[in-house]
Amino acid sequence: MRGSNITTHLDPPLYARLYIPNQRQNQNQNQKLPLLVYFHGGGFCIETAFSPTYHNYLNTLVSEANVIAVSVDYRRAPENPVPCAHDDSWTALKWVASHVNGEGPEDWLNYFADFQRVFFSGDSAGANIAHHMGMRHGREILDGVNVIGIVLIHPYFLGREAVGNETADAKKRDWVARLWRLTCPSSTSGCDDPWINPAVAGSDLASLGCARMQVFVAENDFLRSRGWFYYDKLKESGCRGNVEIVESKGEQYVFHLINPTCENAVAMLERTASFLNHQEKA
Repeated sequence: MRGSNITTHLDPPLYARLYIPNQRQNQNQNQKLPLLVYFHGGGFCIETAFSPTYHNYLNTLVSEANVIAVSVDYRRAPENPVPCAHDDSWTALKWVASHVNGEGPEDWLNYFADFQRVFFSGDSAGANIAHHMGMRHGREILDGVNVIGIVLIHPYFLGREAVGNETADAKKRDWVARLWRLTCPSSTSGCDDPWINPAVAGSDLASLGCARMQVFVAENDFLRSRGWFYYDKLKESGCRGNVEIVESKGEQYVFHLINPTCENAVAMLERTASFLNHQEKA
């Protein structure tokens, strides 16, 4: 693991944390690894790519999946409101893409990353970002970057009209809506803003720029039904990729970060690792 400076034109500059399996550092540089770009969660306002929670998770996932990972440290609200996090994440993706020809500033990406096997992932707000990065990549293809799949873990999506289990807890729904207003005060659409509701009218989900999508939800998570709603809308959109959803029974929001050694967290990790090693080309 090591840190890397993505850009210096912002104050403070953007950074990323890079991960690579231990055994790869001394192996043949011609044997490339799948590349995972990860966006941390935290409601757009807490956590960083350098938080112990995400450091531990990425270490474990990289070892299990045998991939190289770039964990993006985007700016956070309320000082830097949405869509700053998304803008920073796209800047990070362009920085990653600058290594396609083996001439970028970060040797690990030059030597070990297979840009024909790229994946985006994130949890909660990071899953929201991963979705939007997939949509933007579908519109503005990153040259030389083949995004095979996206993994969304307990995605942070909302909507003005309640769906499923959202109707059961009005206080929680109001709290989440207020958090969204804090992180995106310029929004005039509230919880139907396209940054937080990917299913709002006019969203072209069919243009998602990847061949496969994996969505994880937790049975006892407030965001569970919204994750299912997103999955259903993706299927209805005619999205060209294969879409699957996995529900962890009896679990809460981001349980895999809170209790990473529990049976369901281990199963999620193994399923994610399998997804990241899929060979299909986008």
